[in-house]
Amino acid sequence: MSADDDALALATGIAADLGLPPQITRFPSGSVPVFAVGAAHVLKLFPADEERHCRVEAAALACIDGALSVPTPRLVASGQRDGWWYVAMTRLHGPLLSDVWPRIPPADQLLLVRQAGRAIAELHALPTDHLDALDTDWGAFLTTQRASAVARQASRGLVAPWLDQIEPFLERWAPADDGRRVLLHTEVMREHLLVQEQQGAWWLSGLFDFEPAMLGAPGYELGSIGLFVACAEPGLLRAFLDGYGEPIDASPCRILAWGLLHRYSNLRWYLSRLPASPGVMSLEGLAEAWFST
Repeated sequence: MSADDDALALATGIAADLGLPPQITRFPSGSVPVFAVGAAHVLKLFPADEERHCRVEAAALACIDGALSVPTPRLVASGQRDGWWYVAMTRLHGPLLSDVWPRIPPADQLLLVRQAGRAIAELHALPTDHLDALDTDWGAFLTTQRASAVARQASRGLVAPWLDQIEPFLERWAPADDGRRVLLHTEVMREHLLVQEQQGAWWLSGLFDFEPAMLGAPGYELGSIGLFVACAEPGLLRAFLDGYGEPIDASPCRILAWGLLHRYSNLRWYLSRLPASPGVMSLEGLAEAWFST
């Protein structure tokens, strides 16, 4: 029996335990097995050594529980079976924003990104009591990310002139810790947003994938938003910030600093997605090109 068959059998057993429909289909993408269970539920499986990811997603979903203006999955159950951890949740509907972006009119693109900004402000405003599963020593996390920034980028294939600039850039632009802690999604991107369209009107129908959620500084969210929601397209970052509404340091160099400090930062990949303009050879210039509002 293949690993896919094993995962399907496990998902089928968990669904039966929870009284969910037996119609189970695996989604084609994802770092861990994720299944549609009937039309209304999703089941996400985590290997034994990823218990923390399971507990984080379950805790984040329970904390949010319909509190945002953009729908998020509702937690149905979480637990362990046959050495695997799982989260069962309600299913959101609509295509990925990344899949339909080119056919959305520019004015509606701005509205959707503004809606995302409002939802993230609501997320950041939630009380974080009883979120022990997400608790992070934020100061130690930032110190580690800063100390390893050059080595992490080098391991992912980044070379001069970019690699040599990272340490002095972070010396100038790495954010100070003001002590504020909020619930962070950490990977807000078009690939994690769903949309619906009816009679020419578009709206966000879902924000999902809270597995990498953390408690930390609000600005940390801007790295992924700048790179994977705004994508250096004119007006989009401004629209997000207008929707967010709260004061936040969104200067271009600060956003790039957050991007370099991100847990999964990969500047070489970012440059393949958002190539630098001819003549831009400094990280400051790259930040201005990508994140100016």
